[in-house]
Amino acid sequence: MKREITHASRPLGRTRVPRLVAALLGLTLATAACGASPARQVAAARAARATAAHASEAPVLPRPTGPHAVGRTTLHLVDEHRPDPWVPSAGPRQLMVSMYYPARIGAGGPAPYMTTEEARLFLQEKAPGVGVPPELLSATRTYARTGARPAPGRFPLVLLSPGLGFPRATLTGLAEDLASRGYVVALVDHTYENSGTTFPDGRTLACVICDKPPAGGPAAIAQSRAKDVSFVVDRLTAHHPAWPYARLIDPRRIGMAGHSIGGNAAATTMAADHRVRAGVNMDGTFYAPIPATGLGHRPFLMFGAEHEAPGIDPTWQQSWTSLNGWKRWLTVAGSDHGTFTDLPILSAWVGRPGTGISPQRAEEVTRTYVGAFFDLHLKGIPQPLLDGPSPADPEVTFQSP
Repeated sequence: MKREITHASRPLGRTRVPRLVAALLGLTLATAACGASPARQVAAARAARATAAHASEAPVLPRPTGPHAVGRTTLHLVDEHRPDPWVPSAGPRQLMVSMYYPARIGAGGPAPYMTTEEARLFLQEKAPGVGVPPELLSATRTYARTGARPAPGRFPLVLLSPGLGFPRATLTGLAEDLASRGYVVALVDHTYENSGTTFPDGRTLACVICDKPPAGGPAAIAQSRAKDVSFVVDRLTAHHPAWPYARLIDPRRIGMAGHSIGGNAAATTMAADHRVRAGVNMDGTFYAPIPATGLGHRPFLMFGAEHEAPGIDPTWQQSWTSLNGWKRWLTVAGSDHGTFTDLPILSAWVGRPGTGISPQRAEEVTRTYVGAFFDLHLKGIPQPLLDGPSPADPEVTFQSP
């Protein structure tokens, strides 16, 4: 395993490799972390190849739960006023953004999960030697349609930021579900921070900071992402917006959610940009802390795996204390770091599901609680689900530190 970025003895983003990701790799965390013998490594690799042989068809994401069909377009945005923070010689900061939106039923063609080259680099980074054809991963069954005509109306905007090392595609299930529930979703790839991002000219740029901490450490990544996200909001809400369907966006109702370092970036973005009215951190350490003065009384959801129970991650305790608006601290029993992404589905696809919460249930819980949070705070729809424990969701614990 490649060297990990750590802070306070905890790995970051892609380096906090969840057991669900490890299952996709055909390895275990113990094998990777403890330096398994060559014989065990060979046996693990053989098991991975045998498992991959069963993955003869593309994986299928769960169907979105909302009433709307879903459309998707892709934006290439260039910030001419900001050099790339990780590769200055590359010139201005460039981003790829997938835009999901409520659409009319029956319009458009299937949207691909990721490009074949993105899939190849993702497998190379996360699953070297696993033997899964990248063409199958890139063909993962999604429900968004390219070229779909938008549904009438104006909708809240939710920005999504993935974990370090993970392409934006790994939050596709959540993005599609939010769009089906009546949100415009901007799913952002942070260039040079994931296994690979394909641009319109055919180039696919790999990660340059996944194995070597940038100056300023993990906090600098969260702060850079806040700048990325604010730029995306600028371009989506400008007088001459970058997106042809920008009329769908209600700029008074903007939220953000992220996984891992992307969750930290949600708080960092809110601290810097008051246009973002509500935020969710899905299992991310707060490397860049929430200001002691809070987030201007805006709502924030801390939504984590079992390892984010009180007393384990001091940055969550500190952030909880600093939050001065509506707030909840929820943990999910049987979960791991990848629970809040598409990774449980991909793991099950190769026949190596996790031992805790099922992939389908992981997806359901994530969609339900993140969707309820934004329904409450961006749409004003009461959500008793967020008032306390529900017998329907025994995995979810409301923490009261």
